[in-house]
Amino acid sequence: MREGDPTRLFDEGLARVEGEYEAAFAAALDEPALRAAAARYIGPNGELTQLLRQVGSLPAESRRAYGARANTLRQRVEHAFEQALAQLRERERRRALDVAPVDPTLPGRWPRPGRLHPTRRALLDVVDVFTSMGFDVADGPEVDRAEYNFDRLGFPPDHPATDMHDSFFVRGGEADRLMLRTHTSTIQVREMMRRRPPLAVVAPGVVYRRDDDATHSPMFFQIEGFLVDRDVSMADLRGVLTVFGERLFGAGTPLRLRPSYFPFVEPGAEADLGCTFCRPWEQPAGARPDCRVCKGSGWLEILGCGMIHPVVFENVGIDPETWTGFAFGMGIDRIAMLRHGIPSIRMLFDNDPRLLGSL
Repeated sequence: MREGDPTRLFDEGLARVEGEYEAAFAAALDEPALRAAAARYIGPNGELTQLLRQVGSLPAESRRAYGARANTLRQRVEHAFEQALAQLRERERRRALDVAPVDPTLPGRWPRPGRLHPTRRALLDVVDVFTSMGFDVADGPEVDRAEYNFDRLGFPPDHPATDMHDSFFVRGGEADRLMLRTHTSTIQVREMMRRRPPLAVVAPGVVYRRDDDATHSPMFFQIEGFLVDRDVSMADLRGVLTVFGERLFGAGTPLRLRPSYFPFVEPGAEADLGCTFCRPWEQPAGARPDCRVCKGSGWLEILGCGMIHPVVFENVGIDPETWTGFAFGMGIDRIAMLRHGIPSIRMLFDNDPRLLGSL
C-alpha cells in the first residue's frame, strides 16, 4: 500500500475509535460530558461518521467489508453510550436517595412576598389620616388646562411658573394651553366647580415641575387638601394640621405656622413640624439638639397652606362673602424621606431592593 492509501487511513481511523471510546465514556463525570464524548465519535461531525462518509472513496472490492466494519463499530459505540448513560443516571439517582431524608410534613419554602413602595405607604397613611377627619378623596387628570392649573387659582399672567421654562407644556395643545399639572390644586378647582359647599376634600396624585436636585424631582407625588364652609378660620387650619402631624408622627409633635406667600391663599403660611428625628420637645429645656436633619433648629418644613383667596372663590363660582375655607399642599415623597431618614429624593426612584427592602 502506498502512503496515504484510503484503505490504510480507514483502518487507522477505525482502530483509533475502537481504542478510545470506552475510556472516554468511562471518564465522563456527568451527562453533558458523556454526550460530548459520544458526539466526538458518532455525532454529525464525529470521527466514525466521517469514516462512513469516506466509504465511497475506497476501492470497489473493499467497500462492502469496510462499510460493514464501520457500521458494526458504530453500533457498539452507540450501545456503549446508552449503557454509560444509564449507569450515570443510576448513580445520580442513588446519590439523590442517599442524602439526609426530607420531612414531607414540613411547610414549603414560599417566595418572599413584595411590599408597597415607601412613597405609596406614606400616601396611604396620609390619606387615612384625613379621611378619618371627614375629608373625601378626589382625583383628576395629570394633563390639564393651564386655566385650571394657573388662571382660576389667581396666578398673575407674568408669574414665573406660567413660563414654559418652569413648567411642562404639551406640544400641540396650544389651543387649550395643555400642560402637565404642577400641583394637584387643579383638582381643587374642578371639585369646587363641580360641587357646592360645604366641602372637605384631599386630592393625591403625581405632579411635574422643572426641578431636579437632592430634594426635588421632575416628577413627584403631592396631596392637596381643602375645606370650604361658613366661618372657617386659620384656627381651623391649624387644628387640622396639628391632628395630622400627631397621627402621622406621634402624639405631642408640635406644629408652627410661618407667614409665606402663595397666589391662591391669603393669608398664606409655611407649616413646620417638630423634627421627628431628634424630637427636641422631649429633651430637657434649653437643650439644642445636634441633628443633621433639622440642623439643630428643631423644625422641619412640611407643607404650604393658607386661607383660600377670594379671587379663587370668584373664579369657581362660589360667593366669598358667604363661604370661607383653607387649603394646604404637601409632597408625599418629602413625608417618606422624613419618616425613613432618606437623604436624597432620587433614592426613592432608583428601585434599589437593598434600600426598599430595609424600609
